[in-house]
Amino acid sequence: MAAAPEPGEPEERKSVKLLGFLDVENTPCARHSILYGSLGSAVAGFGHFLFTSRIRRSCDVGVGGFILVTLGCWFHCRYNYAKQRIQERIAREEIKKKILYEGTHLDPERKHNGSSSN
Repeated sequence: MAAAPEPGEPEERKSVKLLGFLDVENTPCARHSILYGSLGSAVAGFGHFLFTSRIRRSCDVGVGGFILVTLGCWFHCRYNYAKQRIQERIAREEIKKKILYEGTHLDPERKHNGSSSN
């Protein structure tokens, strides 16, 4: 029997790996892509079966639908994720510059008067 973790200790969780290498829990966008892909698979396969009544071909369409929807969601999500990371990095750099130059003669927001006080 496994001992229960103490209230102050972090509990150890097993990560879910798909196909032995894709860590679904820790990889951004993987969970949503797999879920949408499985939904797309069911819709494509069942829809094809309703129109044609061909079981084997409907399974093929379902697998194809899974691959297409999963890859489409994966690339869309990863593109947006990368774009967001770039925007966050730019904002972080601008905040550092603002903090560094605030109150100095290099501050772009500081109003420069024509007279110099030396």
